[in-house]
Amino acid sequence: MCPPPNGSGPGLEKSLNSSPPTIKINEAEEVPDAGLRSLDHYKRKLPPWRYKMRQSLLPLIRWETPYLAWMQNKMRSPALDSYFAITANLGTHTFFMVVLPILFWCGHTSLGRGMVHILASGVFITGFLKDFFSLPRPLSPPLQRITMSGSAALEYGFPSTHSANAVSVAVYALFSVNSPESQLQASTKLIIEVVSYSYAFSIILGRLYCGMHGFLDVIVGSIIGAMISAIECIYGPRIDRWLHSSSWTAPATVALVIIVLIRIHPEPADDCPCFDDSIAFAGVMIGIECGGWHYATGDWAWDFPVPATVPFDLNHMGWPTVCARVFVGVLVIFAWREVMKPALLKFLPHLFRVIDNYGFILPRKFFMPASEYSNIPSRLKVDNVMPSVSDLPGLLTSIRHPGRGRAVSVGPQSAADAYETLAYREKRRRDSLTNSDGGMTGPSPRSSSRSKDYFSVETDSTEKKGSTGQSSGISGSLSVKPSGDLPTPAQSRVGSFEQMMGQGHVVLTPSTPPAIADEYDEDPVIEVAQHTEMNETELWSKVQKPRVRYDVEVVTKLVVYTGIAVLAVEVNPIIFEIVGLGMGQHIPSR
Repeated sequence: MCPPPNGSGPGLEKSLNSSPPTIKINEAEEVPDAGLRSLDHYKRKLPPWRYKMRQSLLPLIRWETPYLAWMQNKMRSPALDSYFAITANLGTHTFFMVVLPILFWCGHTSLGRGMVHILASGVFITGFLKDFFSLPRPLSPPLQRITMSGSAALEYGFPSTHSANAVSVAVYALFSVNSPESQLQASTKLIIEVVSYSYAFSIILGRLYCGMHGFLDVIVGSIIGAMISAIECIYGPRIDRWLHSSSWTAPATVALVIIVLIRIHPEPADDCPCFDDSIAFAGVMIGIECGGWHYATGDWAWDFPVPATVPFDLNHMGWPTVCARVFVGVLVIFAWREVMKPALLKFLPHLFRVIDNYGFILPRKFFMPASEYSNIPSRLKVDNVMPSVSDLPGLLTSIRHPGRGRAVSVGPQSAADAYETLAYREKRRRDSLTNSDGGMTGPSPRSSSRSKDYFSVETDSTEKKGSTGQSSGISGSLSVKPSGDLPTPAQSRVGSFEQMMGQGHVVLTPSTPPAIADEYDEDPVIEVAQHTEMNETELWSKVQKPRVRYDVEVVTKLVVYTGIAVLAVEVNPIIFEIVGLGMGQHIPSR
């Protein structure tokens, strides 16, 4: 994280006697050659066709950033900071990995399978697109990022996985309660509908409020989530019937398709953990399909209302037994993870070195091959999807004190952030040089789309006359109009936030604004330094360095999470029956 610097100097300062807000630009003595390292980074790292697609979307990410900062500034309050930071956990992989097994153990097999399908598909598809486009999150500054997850900022921004998860769950719930098979009362349906809409809206708005995503991210993520749920609701039951009416070749085919999808997952331009999350949920999908198929072929499972249903009847078992089986089930899953992860990390490097000698290893970027290391740290944290036993004390502390784990960060946090900061800074410098040659006589309605290459400095004569030096084109609409009209305070404020983009070095207001609005000025003077930004070396020193990742982690994670899913849908239900936490010979009337 990059905390805001203290002290005086050019930056963001507030004044108590200025209205409307104005922007003052401090001229530097010389123009540094900033950002040259970043200009061709993605052009070198990505194939030409992927780079071209990335460049076509990047202007939208930059254009919306000042408006996001303006919205965040208008809405900020301590209560909303805590609310949106905490509720963001309801859209995380960890939350769903804890909740999903309980659905199976409580007899809701059809619901559990549907949830796994939509969530695993959402995580994989959004992770696929994140690595494919390699688009940054909206710049900070001007945005302040509010989060309880340290790894979230290391991922790319487009599209939003949180939004996809939230919308897919909400749409699936709405489909389920309004289906002809639903036996719920009208009042219960209404409650579920209200909760579903509120849940999706809260998660989506929270991603914008917390500065983690832009409008484009959440819109595309929401569309993906809705489409996934619609497909699951329409075709999911047919696929399940085919799976359970077929031989072992059906789950084997599903597993093979998933492994192929893992292999063709695009390589990112930067070290992004999106692939790790995709691997985890791919393993869960394999385990659910293979374990569910095998469980349905035995004598332990019920075949109603769907095959592979875990025997459950609350009236017969009672709440103490239900709580006990959940405790035992979670304990078994954590035990599996704690034993298998270090065992695989210790054994697999030797196997990988042998396979590598025959040339069969297909390495991925940013993963160190087994031939380049001798051993792996014993307490390596290989993922952020499911907490380990050592993480439980901190997790319980965050539950008791929900606001304690919230962090507000300003400045680049990942390599993608740093490259985008430098690239935007260089683009603004080139625009400024172009303006000094062509003059500044008025706004240009085309200043936001001068050429196909976003880093190009070639413009026509009309654009040279009208350009304002801002690559997103917002400042052009905020300048003095030919009629002499001045920009409104809101327009000036948006323009001031645009001036902060690419700075990487500002003096900010407190991370959480005071509860009483009168304690700070509504219309401050915003002073922005034009060429006194953090230099490139200093900027990179602030970026959170990703840990070393080892090639065996991919297989380790795939095996561990496949095993977790098998435990959830087959092994644990059998254990419940053996230790007396099941239904025994009792079969309720249908």
